[in-house]
Amino acid sequence: MGEHVLVRDTDRFFRRLKPRVQVALCQLPVTLILAALAIAAPAVWPTLIENAVFIASIVLMGALFLACFLVPWERLPVNAHLVIPILDLLVIGLARNGAVPAVAGLGVLAIFPVIWLSASGSFVKTSILLSFFGPLLIGLPSLLQKFPRISPSDIATASLLPLMMLAVSLAIRFASANIRVQRQRLERKDAELRELLIESRNRERLLKTVLDTIDVGIVAVDAGGQNVLVNGQQKDFQRTASPAASGPVPEESQQLMFGQDKVTPLPADKRPIRRAVAGETFADYLVWIGEGPARRAVSTAARIIKNDDGGSSGAVVVYSDVTGLVEALAAKEELISNVSHEFRSPLMSVLGNVDLVLDEADGLSSTGVHRLEVVQRNAERLLSLVSDLLVSASTVLAVHPRRTDLAGLIETTIGSAQAQADATNVSLSADVPVPLWAHADPLRIAQALDNLVSNAIKYSPDGGAVTVRANSNDRWVQLQVQDTGMGISEEESARIFTRFFRTQAARKAEIPGVGLGLSITKTIVERHGGKISCTSTPGAGTTFTVILPVEGAAAL
Repeated sequence: MGEHVLVRDTDRFFRRLKPRVQVALCQLPVTLILAALAIAAPAVWPTLIENAVFIASIVLMGALFLACFLVPWERLPVNAHLVIPILDLLVIGLARNGAVPAVAGLGVLAIFPVIWLSASGSFVKTSILLSFFGPLLIGLPSLLQKFPRISPSDIATASLLPLMMLAVSLAIRFASANIRVQRQRLERKDAELRELLIESRNRERLLKTVLDTIDVGIVAVDAGGQNVLVNGQQKDFQRTASPAASGPVPEESQQLMFGQDKVTPLPADKRPIRRAVAGETFADYLVWIGEGPARRAVSTAARIIKNDDGGSSGAVVVYSDVTGLVEALAAKEELISNVSHEFRSPLMSVLGNVDLVLDEADGLSSTGVHRLEVVQRNAERLLSLVSDLLVSASTVLAVHPRRTDLAGLIETTIGSAQAQADATNVSLSADVPVPLWAHADPLRIAQALDNLVSNAIKYSPDGGAVTVRANSNDRWVQLQVQDTGMGISEEESARIFTRFFRTQAARKAEIPGVGLGLSITKTIVERHGGKISCTSTPGAGTTFTVILPVEGAAAL
């Protein structure tokens, strides 16, 4: 590679010279040798000064060297200067034959015009012929002088120089061709690299424009946590989180970043970039940045950048401003909580008075008693709904887990739901080992089981079977509530735990409910460190699976 660079740099330097200087530099070697020979001749070879042929060659060589500077080569055809090396063969022939026998071997100077002609790359056939016949004509006079006593040795000697010059010419041709091929390859690679560089710069500008257009903050960091890419929105977030209104943006560890309570500063190892650099992958990680009116709620997510070895070479962290959404949810929950509290007091009063009237119903007609019972039943239903709303709106659902036998809770749940099942011709059964220990709050888990079993019965309106199964190992307990009811679609099963969500089939069948039971059940299970999932097939039933920890261990 270094040789190619040297050749390329030399070629560029030579091309920057003027045409006359270029021709003169090519002519300089042979001119210097003959000039040195002429200067040394009076002292070393006095006979040369008396030889008219040798003197003529020196004069002609000087004239050719002057012609290199005087002739306007730039105005002539491109290869017009090649007449100089052709004339050099004539001059070298005169010098060689004029210097013999005093100075032998001047014919070797033919190598210079041969190299010049061969390296030009022009007139390939002509230059090859000249490289052989030119040196042959240079040695021909000496051979003819021995005629007719020419020996094979003389012929071989006269042929040796032309053959050598022909070999030199061919070698230079091949070398020049190889250099041209290499140069073309380098030029193609250089052009490809330039195209790739231009394309890369265009993509970089496009990526930067796209990243600066979106309203999501994006920061890419290397394995050491240093920023590699930060878009405009992320710079705005960083300025919001900066303790100082002006000055450089501080590192993440110095930024104003708080937990979900908006007060507790996040520890350094809990901050998004630090977690991502440590190799964590996460999503929907809510933090608060800044302070005062400018404080923002930001949902963060991180993904690791994998290298060729499968290790981490950095991470990409995304910041989304969810302040409006968080405030809207808080306002909605506060509204539900306030309205629920406002409903609860008059409902308790209504139920209390209805109970008093029914206790003293001796003077009432059967119709009046029936109507009061309707009022009582609907008031109790409304109170249950208000209670569900209160639990659903509560940001913290209190859970006090302890070692609990779930088998007893399941038996109680089935006993309580038996009347509801009998009313709809649904069979209830349980396949539960006894005892079934878990780390759970019996009150809350009983509430969750009641919701699941009640739902299973309610969504099997035409009869069927509801089965509660359980199994466990040393780490977790798995509960399953399976029914053979109407079932739901895959799309609906993904939303079944959303508050106030009800399936289309339930609405058409006018099955009572507001869509809070499963949401509350999910909250209870997750407060225990467990998981709940739903699998269903339309028309074939639904199965809810609950996983709870044993001895306080996190569920799988």
